[in-house]
Amino acid sequence: MAVLQHELTLSEAADLLSRALPGHRVEILQGRLTATPPPDGSHALSLTKLGRAFDRAGIVEAGHEYVQGVGLWLPTLPDDYAIPDFSIVDEDFRDALVQKNCYAPNVFRLVAEVTSSNWSDDLGPKVECYAEAGIPVYIVADRKHDEVLLYRDPVEGKYPSPERYKRGQNVPVPESVGVVLDLSVDTLLDGD
Repeated sequence: MAVLQHELTLSEAADLLSRALPGHRVEILQGRLTATPPPDGSHALSLTKLGRAFDRAGIVEAGHEYVQGVGLWLPTLPDDYAIPDFSIVDEDFRDALVQKNCYAPNVFRLVAEVTSSNWSDDLGPKVECYAEAGIPVYIVADRKHDEVLLYRDPVEGKYPSPERYKRGQNVPVPESVGVVLDLSVDTLLDGD
C-alpha cells in the first residue's frame, strides 16, 4: 500500500507548532522557525509597566496605540514574521493586516523585546529583521547581559550601533515615536 507524504511548508509547520505548544510564541525569522515559552513574571511586569508609561505620556492622544504580542510581517523572506513583546503602532494599524494576524511594518513606530530563553534571537536576527523592515525604534531589555539597547533610525536596512544603558539610567524614547518619555532601565529589566 502506498502512502502519500506531504512535505510541510515552513508556514504550515509554524501553524502546527503553534497548535501543539499553546502559550508559546512561534515566529519565523530569516527562514528559521522558533518557539519561545511563555514569559516569566518579571518579563510580563516589564511589559505592563512599559504600557503604563506610554499611557501616562499620552501615546493615544498622539495618534498611536501600544499593543503586546501583535504580529509583524517581515520583508526578509516570504514566510518571515515576528511577534514582538511590545509595540507602538499607528491607531489605524488594523487596516494594515497582511496575513496570519501580522501587520505591515510601516504601521510600527517602536518595537520592544524583553529577553528570555531566546535572547540570542532578540540580539541577532531580530535586530537585522527589524532594521530591514524599517522599524524606526527597537528597544531590547537584555536581561542576559543586564543592559538595555536602543536601536534607531535604520539606514539602508541596517541600524547604526546601539546606544547602551545600564542600571540606574533612563532610556530616552526618541521623539519620532510621538511622545516625550524616559524609561527606567531597572524597570525594563526587572519589572520593578
